[in-house]
Amino acid sequence: MSDPSSVIDDLCRESAELDRLVRELPEPRWALDTPAAGWTVAHQIAHLAWTDRSALLAVTDAEAFAAEVEKALSAPATFVDEAAEAGAGLPPDRLLAAWREGRAALERALRSAPAGTRFPWYGPPMSVASMATGRLMETWAHGQDVADALGVVRAPTDRLRHVVRIGVRARDFAFGVRGLSAPAEEFRVEVVAPSGELWAYGPEDAAQRVTGPALDFCLLVTQRAHRADLAVRAEGPDADRWLDIAQAFAGPPGAGRPAGNAPVEAPRGRPAPTKEPRV
Repeated sequence: MSDPSSVIDDLCRESAELDRLVRELPEPRWALDTPAAGWTVAHQIAHLAWTDRSALLAVTDAEAFAAEVEKALSAPATFVDEAAEAGAGLPPDRLLAAWREGRAALERALRSAPAGTRFPWYGPPMSVASMATGRLMETWAHGQDVADALGVVRAPTDRLRHVVRIGVRARDFAFGVRGLSAPAEEFRVEVVAPSGELWAYGPEDAAQRVTGPALDFCLLVTQRAHRADLAVRAEGPDADRWLDIAQAFAGPPGAGRPAGNAPVEAPRGRPAPTKEPRV
């Protein structure tokens, strides 16, 4: 992506949508449990505030970010939960203010970063567009947890394109993080956007194929729902195996969610159009 402005714009819109869900919550509702075990609404927002701060350090102060990586390496199994727990202990107004300030500072830093810049991260270095895409994916996924806790049905938007793209690109990572060899051949992935557009990736004649609504694919690769509860389908044994382990986020393999606990039903897109798909 040569110009990252559009994904930064979409990141801001995704953050604003989640902000609207929590900005007027009474304090007791910040303590509601979300589908993530042990995490309340406050933990979800605290996690986003912490990861935004980490991203800001990566963009603006590589030395300070390196120190954060060292902390993570010293406690790889607990550092994410510990950071969320610390933030969740703040009064909701302070937590909300910290999240807002951090994401605004990150937006400014990403927009002012020189073209071609790459930043350190917990995985491979990130471009401006990749960093914004990763933040959007996390904001959407943790926003889903918050919406589920509040019993809110979110209308999916075509901002899901960014989540789909990172999910497709993370295919080999999902295999590798589990000690498995990634398939040598490319897959064909075709998903229907909330707008009804067809988003397609990979060769048209690929033997291994994945199809379904974009919303369901995003719930799958962010591990917000079990594949048994989603309308994502695989053709071919390698594609089928991928749907069992798909993971768009960095870090160790996620535990995923049990079957029968899908998010509240939302529109999943209209039938695929006949026009040429965009990639």
